[in-house]
Amino acid sequence: MYEDIADWFNIYEAYIRASRGKRSKPNVAAFEHRLEDELWDLYRILQTRSYRPGGYVSFVIHEPKRRVISAAPFRDRVVHHALCQITEPVFERSFITDSYANRVGKGTHRALNRCQQFARRYKYVLQADIRQFFPSIDHQILKSILGSKLKDDEVIDLVEQIIDSGAGVLQEVYEMVYFAGDDLLAATRPRGLPIGNLTSQFWANCYLNGFDHFVKRKLRCKGYVRFVDDFLLFADDKESLWRWKMELTMWLARLRLVIHDGAQVQPVSEGVPFLGFIVFPEKRRLKRRKGIHYQRHLKGLLQLYVDGEIAFEEMTRSVKGWVNHVRYSNSVGLRKRLFRELLIERRKG
Repeated sequence: MYEDIADWFNIYEAYIRASRGKRSKPNVAAFEHRLEDELWDLYRILQTRSYRPGGYVSFVIHEPKRRVISAAPFRDRVVHHALCQITEPVFERSFITDSYANRVGKGTHRALNRCQQFARRYKYVLQADIRQFFPSIDHQILKSILGSKLKDDEVIDLVEQIIDSGAGVLQEVYEMVYFAGDDLLAATRPRGLPIGNLTSQFWANCYLNGFDHFVKRKLRCKGYVRFVDDFLLFADDKESLWRWKMELTMWLARLRLVIHDGAQVQPVSEGVPFLGFIVFPEKRRLKRRKGIHYQRHLKGLLQLYVDGEIAFEEMTRSVKGWVNHVRYSNSVGLRKRLFRELLIERRKG
């Protein structure tokens, strides 16, 4: 398997995927300026087993929730793609159907469709998410999960190097949680996956795969949807959902994870908050704060265009991307209002 990862054609394909939609970024442009030398250097260090990850650059985004994004150097992102291209199929076949994040043929809109199907079929829902998910991922547990399927020692060594490189990246945003049997040394356990890594997105699914099977097989919940650390359980009675909440809370402790205290059971008729939308059995609405956030973003985008910092085409691509996302909800009135105001501002300019 390691030879497949370090193969020249795999590395080149990894570069193509890593640079897709990012070729205007300075670090990507610098890599492309010396493309042949950079790719041959990656090929050489992977073949000689001398690869070492670089440092991360962290920054904060508000979309609208505050998140710390840690970006690896572009050369490392090429290695992440090369690794995932070969190892993903090993795990993909074990993932459940209703896990929708960072998987080919899945995604946000299909997760919303599935949520609405279950909202039409069942009376109640337990909506929950995991507190500080990426900062809480325990390195020892993750390595054990990945090592159970990756039997190539050289691949495991590469995986562990990437995991270790993220230790402490999210330490400032992690609030220590102690579990049964912990001593004071538990605070020193390496934890946290950089949110900006492709490997982190993929390994998040691996980390929660056992939990998915627990919900489906042990709890026998037929109405279950997960997207990263947001998950929904549907049933026709409240009692089952409250009981399941206690059981899944205990199971997640195995992974040193806890769910938010706000996880509640409610009728689907009141709407299911999920992935930025409120999903009802017969309609969907964009969350109010999402609309307000985009309105501010749109004004900033226009100002960048007026100031000559971005091209009209770049602004248009951004607007079209948002419209394509929210058109899967009942948002025609919101879109008309936003873009009517946008046209007025442009005339004034």
